[in-house]
Amino acid sequence: MSKSSQKPPVGGHVQIQLPGTLEPIYANFALITNSPSEIVIDLAQILPRTSQALIKARVIMTPTNAKALYQALEGHLKKYEEKYGEIRLPQNPTLADELFRSLSSSQDPGEE
Repeated sequence: MSKSSQKPPVGGHVQIQLPGTLEPIYANFALITNSPSEIVIDLAQILPRTSQALIKARVIMTPTNAKALYQALEGHLKKYEEKYGEIRLPQNPTLADELFRSLSSSQDPGEE
């Protein structure tokens, strides 16, 4: 290793940079697929009264990194529930059904 090359971070500390041009996305739908070497997470938006979901971001990870993400999410969700109460999962077939049920049930019976 030459003197000009960077050394790996010590103690697992990594400096995180957030580009000013990065646009946040809102996703209320996720499609997860995998191969033997990758986990692919497509994050999408699905709108009321539509049958299409628009994919806004795709994340591709190794199974090891996906499991680390899973464990991190699990830990954060436990902390969230300790502070704010249990997160209840929808009883309908899909989250979109639960989110948009009130919109479709408020329609007039003959309106589509």
